[in-house]
Amino acid sequence: MHKVYTSIIQIAGDVITVEADGIGYLEIAEISSRRGKSLAQVIRIDEKKVSLQVFAGSKGVSTGDKVRFLGHAMRVSSGENLLGRIFNGSGVPLDRGPELTQDMIEIAGPPVNPAKRIIPHKMIRTGIPMIDVFNSLVESQKLPIFSIAGEPYNELMARIAIQAEVDIIILGGMGLKYDDYLFFRDTLEEQGALSRSILFIHTASDPVVECLLVPDISLAVAEQFALQGKRVLVLLTDMTNFCDALKEISITMEQVPSNRGYPGDLYSQLAARYEKAVDFEGAGSITILAATTMPGDDVTHPVPDNTGYITEGQFYLKNGVIEPFGSLSRLKQQVNGKTRDDHRTIMDTMIQLFASYRQSVEKQAMGFQMSEWDKKLLRYGVLFEEKIMSLKVNIALEKALDLGWQILAECFSPEETGIKKSMIEKYWPQNRQ
Repeated sequence: MHKVYTSIIQIAGDVITVEADGIGYLEIAEISSRRGKSLAQVIRIDEKKVSLQVFAGSKGVSTGDKVRFLGHAMRVSSGENLLGRIFNGSGVPLDRGPELTQDMIEIAGPPVNPAKRIIPHKMIRTGIPMIDVFNSLVESQKLPIFSIAGEPYNELMARIAIQAEVDIIILGGMGLKYDDYLFFRDTLEEQGALSRSILFIHTASDPVVECLLVPDISLAVAEQFALQGKRVLVLLTDMTNFCDALKEISITMEQVPSNRGYPGDLYSQLAARYEKAVDFEGAGSITILAATTMPGDDVTHPVPDNTGYITEGQFYLKNGVIEPFGSLSRLKQQVNGKTRDDHRTIMDTMIQLFASYRQSVEKQAMGFQMSEWDKKLLRYGVLFEEKIMSLKVNIALEKALDLGWQILAECFSPEETGIKKSMIEKYWPQNRQ
């Protein structure tokens, strides 16, 4: 028998408060108002005072409305029927398809027991040289894409969704502009990737509380597929919008603010989502890529700052490219030694020479005389930016490694690269069959 209460004692923003007994944290309630029925979730319990956030917003809700607690946390359907479908932050279809009620699972469960995890050791190929060659993406990794507003991080995520060698893509959009939502939907459909994708979309015009559900729904569905042996890639954009929604709710709840007004448990809230990344022993995996915009390009902002303590590196998107010196995949060493024996050699050598190129650019800008070595570096840097660094480049890892050797041979003699003789004899272009 579900408990029903007929007195709402407070309405503040999209949060309502009732007096109730025996209610659990994150339990779902149904509110019956003049506009119909809507769902709400328990977000705070203070003795008998229970605060709930209304998913569709509190507009139309009055103090005399009925609140019926359902006795369980938020649930979402799972299974193959979700593939190719688009839902909002509450799991309601946006694609005019039927509502799904079978195989319901609870969201926001605990992270996987570390004893059930295995050490990440499988590479996810993306066709993007700046990822595959220099900062390899590894199954079960959790990586943010640090960027600023206006950078093509959504375009990058869409390309990864299309090209990544995984079984299932789950896209969680938070605070998206409607144009961005249409971009993801149309791009995945045009490229034939929608059939293996599931989209949970919260747009900027939707109730802010629905934004908070998107990561939990996305990751709960991903976990079910991973337990069935699927390699799942979860793309979340934009986690800063998620954190801003947390801040808005905490202000409504009159919680004591922390750094820049964000709630004091911001780290825990982020960690609870990112730690869902896992490689199950004898089953599949969950890999998380999450766009995180940095206001003012400030990496010390609370959102990227807390994120950096949780994740295993980052892709730093700046000026339309993945910046080699801001990006880091801490797990790349787990896989790039198993691809081709020259992978690490090309990775290390090309980045070292690109760092020297940046120094030569500074010397040139300051009017210093350019040596012959500087001129070689300047030529190399231009080729590296055009043929490797540009996000327009779309080639397999092996072809990217071959291209790296060609660029080196075009700009330097073998001795100038510092590469050991055995590698030169095997891969230097003029010596290859």
